[in-house]
Amino acid sequence: MPRPLRAAVSASALAHNLAIARAHAGTAKVWAVLKANAYGHGLERAARALDAADGFAVLDFQEAARLRALGVRKPILMLEGAFEQADVELALQHALTLVVHHTAQVEMLAGAALAGDCDVYLKANTGMNRLGFAANELRAAHAALRANRRVRDVTLMTHFADADGAGGIEGQLARFEEMVKPLGRVARSLANSAALLRFPRDSAADWVRPGIMLYGGSPFPERSAEALGLKPVMTLSSQIIAVQRLKRGERVGYGFSFEATGALTIGIVACGYGDGYPRHAPSGTPMLVNGQRTRIVGRVSMDMVAVDITHVSGAGVGMPVTLWGEGLSADEVGAAAGTISYELFTRLTSRVPVIEVA
Repeated sequence: MPRPLRAAVSASALAHNLAIARAHAGTAKVWAVLKANAYGHGLERAARALDAADGFAVLDFQEAARLRALGVRKPILMLEGAFEQADVELALQHALTLVVHHTAQVEMLAGAALAGDCDVYLKANTGMNRLGFAANELRAAHAALRANRRVRDVTLMTHFADADGAGGIEGQLARFEEMVKPLGRVARSLANSAALLRFPRDSAADWVRPGIMLYGGSPFPERSAEALGLKPVMTLSSQIIAVQRLKRGERVGYGFSFEATGALTIGIVACGYGDGYPRHAPSGTPMLVNGQRTRIVGRVSMDMVAVDITHVSGAGVGMPVTLWGEGLSADEVGAAAGTISYELFTRLTSRVPVIEVA
């Protein structure tokens, strides 16, 4: 018999969240971001559920090739562009759209040997200082791309660092407008999930790039996904596989990090950091047992975690447990563990069976 742990991914929730993104985007087209194996949800299943998107955005050229093998004919945007010359040839072969964010990538395009052409996204560094051309480099890069016979359309892009925080997007947006003004009217792609949800009028432009919101996560620490109209896509569930009854002063798990202050009944759940549950999740991190809210106690181990079932009616071996998802937001679990839902989703390990549900 397999372990009772599984991750259920809802196709209808993905489609619903895409509809929310499109509603905020207005007339802008939508790149559905599928990087990191669709944020841990499965590249192929997410692509099927998000078929109404105008295009898909990934990071890895193998992921792009998998999408083409799946029969995807929509545009595919390579978010970090080419890493070596061979990637440019793959882009031409598979009709991929390349982000260009430094001079070496401009030169790779100029040196392509394979016949064909492609669209390009030219990235401006507006202050996040990860990727992108500085103001004094952008115009030359744009001119070089326009002079390249292999380049069809050039779209300008940037990425907001604090769309979910106090800084907002005003400063970066002003910087972007100043940088691109000499280039005339060129198509633009600006908004990530946070900008799209918080500043749709200013950030939608021509193409938007929603990521975490498609998977039912909120980009905002103070606003829940439910409040934003989003539905959870992944539900990680398991069962209680053992029950222990503790007396006052008895302890739980490695390091004896939790001590019972009174009589306590704990359930042992088949899930641990070997499955992707955060090892650093402290006692008090929420969990649902048979739909009733409770807390984990003690240190998370590789294969198991203890949960307080003292006040959970009818709790015992075989009782269903929700670690995050339907009824318990991954954002809340992530916050309790000192991380974010993005990390919970993408760190799910390969030994967890993933099933697709409606």
